[in-house]
Amino acid sequence: MTATADIEQVVPFDAACPLVGVEEEYLVVDPETREAAPRSAAVVARAAAALGEQVGTEITRYQVEAKTRPCAGTAELETQLRQMRAVVASAAADEGLRVVASGTAVLGDVVPPLITENPRYGIGIANYRSLHDEQSICAGHVHVHLPDRERAVLVSNHLRPWLPTLIALMANSPLWCGRDTGYASWRTLCWGKWPVAGPPPYFTSAAEYDEVIGKLTEAKVLVDPGTIFWDIRPSARLPTLEVRVTDVPATAGESALLGAIVRALVVTALERVERGDPGPRIRGELLRASYWQAARDGLAGDAIDPVSGRLLPASAQVDALLALLRPALEETGDLDLVVERVARLHVVGTGAARQAVVHARRGSAADVVDELVRDFSGQLFG
Repeated sequence: MTATADIEQVVPFDAACPLVGVEEEYLVVDPETREAAPRSAAVVARAAAALGEQVGTEITRYQVEAKTRPCAGTAELETQLRQMRAVVASAAADEGLRVVASGTAVLGDVVPPLITENPRYGIGIANYRSLHDEQSICAGHVHVHLPDRERAVLVSNHLRPWLPTLIALMANSPLWCGRDTGYASWRTLCWGKWPVAGPPPYFTSAAEYDEVIGKLTEAKVLVDPGTIFWDIRPSARLPTLEVRVTDVPATAGESALLGAIVRALVVTALERVERGDPGPRIRGELLRASYWQAARDGLAGDAIDPVSGRLLPASAQVDALLALLRPALEETGDLDLVVERVARLHVVGTGAARQAVVHARRGSAADVVDELVRDFSGQLFG
């Protein structure tokens, strides 16, 4: 969870409405060429005057990372996201730059990327080598407060079947360096190449999780706990669970929607864990295929149910998710917001679909960047 002192010092756990926080990764772009610009350090330095440790650099020099503080409600979360983005956008403008929220760099020569100077990144490059070539990618991460790591690991088992649906809902990376990839979330495909990435395995306990991490560390697959890149992971230091499966959403409103859905998933899963439900053991090949289908088509096509293996409309899978979450969304007070915003996404399209529409008008990736700049501080839901 971001703003760790807030959790450590005073916050009691609320099973019905746990605290939630969001991390977002952005790309700095040149307003003339619309290409990704390796000047994130200057933007971060300016933004830090207002945001402090809530803003920082990332592994490439094109990226900015920003974090909300832990929030009790989705309205508070969305307010923080809008304020955070406004500060980052203003800092970029003061440097003669712009910022976009896109899962991939729409334009720019970013392969291989320029890497931020940091001894830890140097160790990572020595270990992972050319896997870093496609690291100019941006995700949205949601952190949810839980009482302990044991429950965090058990909750993750229940979340695994719904990870592809989250990918589809928040897909926002159809273009890569000027090329239409044919995918809604190209970032998902790039990220899946890493040795400890994608959906986490099924774990029966935190002890089993730690045993596997220990073996991966001994085998030098991991540089440190920060290189556990599974799409769900418990914090090594705090009683939180991080869900990091989606592209960064184009707008703050979509990011707030993601936070509300993930929190409701965690609330629903925790209730089942407390009843002794171990969660479904999904076949790895079905989950992998479901990831691929979601990354390719987003909400526009079909989905593979990773539990049954059946092919069905992506919209039907989203409906099933909302039906599952309804009691938890009522508890958190987010039911109307989530239902209305998901319905809106079905009408206007995901970030990927909106990028594709803009690109189709003139075949111009520059137009897509301009639209993303507007989306960064704009409102999809109003």
